[in-house]
Amino acid sequence: MIASRSRRIDAARSALGQGDIRATHSFAATLLADDPCDAEGHFLLGIAESSAGRIQAGIQHLGNAVALDPQGEYRAQLARLFSLVRRDGDAAETLRAAEQALPTDALSRDTMGCVYARLGDHAAALPHFEQAVRLEPDNTEYRYNLAVTLNFLGRVDESEAALEALIALDADHARAHHLLAALRKQSAANNHIARLGQARARARDGRDRLLLGYALAKELEDIGEHDQALDTLCAANGEHRRKLPYSFKRDAAAFDAIEAHWPQVRTAPVYNPPSEAPIFIIGMPRTGTTLVDRIVSSHPGVESAGELQAMPIAVKKASGTRSPTVLDPETIAAAARAGMGEIGREYLQRAGHHRRNPALRFTDKFPGNFQYAGFIARALPEARIVCLRRNPMDTVLANFRNLFAISSRYYDYSYDLLDIAAYYLRFDRLMALWAKEMPGRVLGLRYEDLIADQEGQTRRLLEHCGLDWSNDCLSFHTNSAPVSTPSAAQVRRPIYTDSVARWKRHAEVLEPVRWFFEQHGIAVE
Repeated sequence: MIASRSRRIDAARSALGQGDIRATHSFAATLLADDPCDAEGHFLLGIAESSAGRIQAGIQHLGNAVALDPQGEYRAQLARLFSLVRRDGDAAETLRAAEQALPTDALSRDTMGCVYARLGDHAAALPHFEQAVRLEPDNTEYRYNLAVTLNFLGRVDESEAALEALIALDADHARAHHLLAALRKQSAANNHIARLGQARARARDGRDRLLLGYALAKELEDIGEHDQALDTLCAANGEHRRKLPYSFKRDAAAFDAIEAHWPQVRTAPVYNPPSEAPIFIIGMPRTGTTLVDRIVSSHPGVESAGELQAMPIAVKKASGTRSPTVLDPETIAAAARAGMGEIGREYLQRAGHHRRNPALRFTDKFPGNFQYAGFIARALPEARIVCLRRNPMDTVLANFRNLFAISSRYYDYSYDLLDIAAYYLRFDRLMALWAKEMPGRVLGLRYEDLIADQEGQTRRLLEHCGLDWSNDCLSFHTNSAPVSTPSAAQVRRPIYTDSVARWKRHAEVLEPVRWFFEQHGIAVE
């Protein structure tokens, strides 16, 4: 019987390693038929169920496995599933338990690192990624996760070395090339342009071609080949955009719903609203939100919680809708009828798992919260909201030049210049609505003004946030806290003017955007 069980476990593990989920499920079910309290059977069935998309069933079986045999491997996978369904508190608690009896295999240690990273605790993630690489040095994904975390922690030289070691193992690892290009500004004497061109010529996968195209365009821009850089970017984005089933009508419908249901949100009951005063930094992406987050969180009374999905998820939960997207007209309409105080409490509960020092105030710099500003103002009456604004032409170009999460449908607008312009137009209209309906509640801060008058605008910013003056905010670039956004390299430098009016280098290519803005009354100067 023992030998038979051992053979079944070996067979199930082998099937799982080969990606044969059906066979894994079958072997695990047999184990549990023989013994409903078989911890390994529950573990394997939990992995099979979650791999098939049945996450809740997976959590149930993995929870059973941990209850029967609380070993580190089981806990690591349970924490992963908790993080997938945004049960961040449960994920954090499970990780703490796993630390008491660490797993010995590389996959589990990498998994623990990934969950810590999702929780925003990159310092805690690092030793797990390091151990995973030590255990399986030929695994390029483990090496990539290590390099990403080193970069987030500001250990750029070590990240660069880790990426070069990875590329030595896999010359066509597109994500490694993309991150390596972003680590620092390249020079004519020291760059990877030739290697990137060769890798892109070999690439056949669309995702890899997109990543390598962005990396190549970035390095060409770095060495002053501005026209060639934009040509490369236009080709990469155009190739990807043609494969996307995207129409701006999808985003327009969400904007329409936000505007249409604002009167309900404005008059919705607010019972027992929280008294905490988080600081929301909102705006279009790539407009200076990370810079402002760095400035504010350099204040001794503030910490950065990063880019949180806590408000979108709190609104989605309050809506009760089961639509596959977090933000859609159905969800907005239903959430407008919900209790605003409940949304505020749910937000703070979720945000709490990303805070390190509860005694401090915290920033949430998810730019997309501009769509939730009405909910924020009602659900969190003491919250402070800061909206970054940037020259519209520079905003369009910056969004076009930055590769966001490829798998996220939220950023499908960003691969076409006129799609971005249309998105900006609705952003601008929505911000005008908030200014009219909530006068003084949202501080508008122009990126260009901040660059030209750092101290004056910082004083204005801190006053709006209810913070005393601190000289530390002028030295934001010395802040050692992790940065997990594409602006990591930039915010470790003092204020610079390189990005102001960058669009004028490409005025000819951007002429259709300028004309579009002119037709819709958007000033570009």
